Amino acid sequence: MVDSFTRGIHHLALNTEDMKKTIDFWVDVLGMPLVHAMRVPKGLGVGPANRGNPPYEEVRHYFFDMGNDSLVAFFEMPVGAEPQGQRNSLGSMQHVSFVVPPDRFAQIEATLKARDIPHIGPLPQLPGLLGIYFIDPNGIRVEFCCQPENGDEQRVIDLVRQSRSQVQRELESLPGATPEWVEHRMAAMLPG
Repeated sequence: MVDSFTRGIHHLALNTEDMKKTIDFWVDVLGMPLVHAMRVPKGLGVGPANRGNPPYEEVRHYFFDMGNDSLVAFFEMPVGAEPQGQRNSLGSMQHVSFVVPPDRFAQIEATLKARDIPHIGPLPQLPGLLGIYFIDPNGIRVEFCCQPENGDEQRVIDLVRQSRSQVQRELESLPGATPEWVEHRMAAMLPG
């Protein structure tokens, strides 16, 4: 058995062409305070000093508090320099989902309605889980989800955890999955 070795997300880095519009949406609509606003230092955008930053000099890189000591960040790309992403492409992010307690879930739904922001939901996702989906100004699909009966004690892992037999059956259906590979994956599962 392997214990989960991270505490969670430090930051999720996304892209925008309009930082002002992004700030207005993520702060005013989603309620995530801006906590850090910087430009990537000159020399880190292109050339050998680049450590994975977008390949442009001095791009803005802003961080928002998404709660629970985690951040969502945005790099501001030069307008028109990069194509619009397609969320269902390989290597792309399909959507990002944030867990919130019931009062915050209701607040997000009310804010979306009050601002006439198109959304889907609330929808039942799993037994005991509701989700609401919408698109931010950058075309990023965002979900807020909630386990209403759990109040402030949202239990993400406990809700989605399957039985060992359910996981094993699914793993066995993967093309090329050998019994040895399945056994190795099953040994690495968290107890449940």
